[in-house]
Amino acid sequence: MGTTVRTSEDLGKVIRQRRKAAKLTQKKAAALAGIGVRFLSELERGKPTSQIGKALKVAQLLGLEIQIHER
Repeated sequence: MGTTVRTSEDLGKVIRQRRKAAKLTQKKAAALAGIGVRFLSELERGKPTSQIGKALKVAQLLGLEIQIHER
């Protein structure tokens, strides 16, 4: 099953849902990933100021979509 990601908000939603399904707090998930809690919080909220936001905009402009699939 895949999820279509067109915006940074879409990506954030998928990440938040996955983290919660894994029963991880933002603090624990951030520590495991080696990132700050603030970054994870902003990512989950879909803050478009990161490079991924730019990449998603370019992909959308070119008629592309990014899909996330479980491994």
